[in-house]
Amino acid sequence: MALLQQYSLFLGMSHSELLQLVGNTRFDFRKFEQRKVVVREGDTSTHLMFLVKGTVTVTSAPDDHSYEVLEHLSAPWMIEPECLFGLHARYTKTVLAESDCQFLLLSKSEVLRLFDTFLTFRLNCLNLLSATAQQRAHRFWRRAPQTLEERIARFFIDHCVYPAGTKEFRILMTQLAEHLNDSRLDVSHSLNLMQQQGLVELHRGRIIVPSLERLFM
Repeated sequence: MALLQQYSLFLGMSHSELLQLVGNTRFDFRKFEQRKVVVREGDTSTHLMFLVKGTVTVTSAPDDHSYEVLEHLSAPWMIEPECLFGLHARYTKTVLAESDCQFLLLSKSEVLRLFDTFLTFRLNCLNLLSATAQQRAHRFWRRAPQTLEERIARFFIDHCVYPAGTKEFRILMTQLAEHLNDSRLDVSHSLNLMQQQGLVELHRGRIIVPSLERLFM
């Protein structure tokens, strides 16, 4: 039960509710060896997948796959719970086991049954989905970046799943300049200034953000 309480969907449930849930719910356990693909972008989402042990690499990409964003996330974490329902119930990220990983799986039918049985679970799910929708809607109403460095930081922040930790952007300088509607020379100059401040590390075809949370400051 302590394992479940690490995840927001089970917060606030009483001891008796958790006992009832564990005793009457079919959970599946699955292990993935290091470097094995857990889910691919475009796969149908049929289960809630809870990472209970290990570290994964999450890869995000635009529709044309012209660049990639890599993040390293550790347990406890859920793989795109917002993709379980809706018009397009498919994963939008590719998740790779960075180390040997263990997952707890809850099928869509079991999730629907838990909705009917436990009010707290239902409210937690609604709160999670609402928070996700509200955060994404708020992006359009934030204060506009005042400098090119702030625009670059905004680009990095908006393209990440988790707002902290090390991120790797596999993107060419010319591509980043196109997305920012600025010149490659100006973007290169700003990135070098950010590198001097320790905010990014520049490599050939890659930009490493050692600590994404520093970009919020």
